[in-house]
Amino acid sequence: MVRKRFQETKTGIEYLKSVDYDKYLRKVGVGKEDHYFWKQIGKALLCTYTLIGAVWAYNETSPLGWWTLKPKPKEERELAHLYDRREFPYPGDEEAMEEFVAKGGMIGTTIGPKGTVETDKDSYNFQKQLQEKKFEQEAQKLWFRMRNEVIQELQDKGYDVE
Repeated sequence: MVRKRFQETKTGIEYLKSVDYDKYLRKVGVGKEDHYFWKQIGKALLCTYTLIGAVWAYNETSPLGWWTLKPKPKEERELAHLYDRREFPYPGDEEAMEEFVAKGGMIGTTIGPKGTVETDKDSYNFQKQLQEKKFEQEAQKLWFRMRNEVIQELQDKGYDVE
């Protein structure tokens, strides 16, 4: 009987050459038989991201809106900067908040058609304006109710009223 000797330990490049990588790669699903599957996945991802990138680039540079086929009018494109978002101060910054409120930046400020902030409205006037508007609505509602009652009475008496 022949004695078995211990094998010499392989290190470095010799070890790397001797390892069966395909066995490990098959266990995680990327062996030689899975190459076609991953090739198809790669193609699908490439096509998808290319399409999304093209749509995104077109949207950023497009004369059209998002998925609309109507071009934006020239006036709308020229006046778009007037309706940009207004910057509000951080609530903890007392000095900036006081300045913002002093400029009329809270209740009652409106942005006019020319893009300037109209600061002639303070919060009291704004509340007063809301109350007047509510009063007008109630008065109009009452007026229509009374008018309808009179029309109904006249129609009951036989008069031809619209």
